[in-house]
Amino acid sequence: MRAAAGAPGRRAGRAFDGGRVSEKSLLDCVQVQTSRTPAATVLWLHGLGADGYDFVPAVRELEAAGAPPARWIFPHAPMMPVTINNGFVMRAWYDIRTADLAHREDEAGVRASQAAVEALLDEQARLGTPRGRIVLAGFSQGAAITLHTGLRQAEPLAGLVALSGYLPLADRFATERHAASAGVPILMAHGSEDPVVPVARGRASRDLRVSLGHTVRWHEYPMPHSVCAEELEAIARFLRERLG
Repeated sequence: MRAAAGAPGRRAGRAFDGGRVSEKSLLDCVQVQTSRTPAATVLWLHGLGADGYDFVPAVRELEAAGAPPARWIFPHAPMMPVTINNGFVMRAWYDIRTADLAHREDEAGVRASQAAVEALLDEQARLGTPRGRIVLAGFSQGAAITLHTGLRQAEPLAGLVALSGYLPLADRFATERHAASAGVPILMAHGSEDPVVPVARGRASRDLRVSLGHTVRWHEYPMPHSVCAEELEAIARFLRERLG
């Protein structure tokens, strides 16, 4: 379930491929810096079966489109058997048990990934990047964890970017969201021809957020389960607004 992130752009950041961020308890991550001393961080979560390298080429495209200097962190999800894929072991943020994404959800897996992402957010704060200078982003399953985690924070993030995803455990969101994160802007984008995460799921997640008073910027593109150039341009604008 890899994204079509496009060809490399004009400039590459300095990569620190495959190294641990810090403590052994943290997820392994790929890191790219687009300046020597970045004052902002983008934490980007990949989709099911991919890994942290999947969206690294998009950094160049986003930088060329005007995204501000940042430290980009791409964690690798844990390896686990995925029921819908015949139990094959792959990188996943949680198990998917049926094609109906809202049925028999893996609550324990979702919450474990939330905790793992929050540990990375804490680490960035410890290293000197306040949460108000961090954007949490993700594609597909990574978008699901982004939407689940981002507004449950006592210290609000700079913004959320959710691509081709949906909100898991949606029936818990209204009571579990944190008031401090009520004003965090959200960019959601989805392909109208997505056969993996139907666009109706994305729209429903958007509508739930809007009904509860959250600010959601929605983009819909005539594409399948992937990422297009226009979408990357919209993300770059959002990052420039939130982190520039």
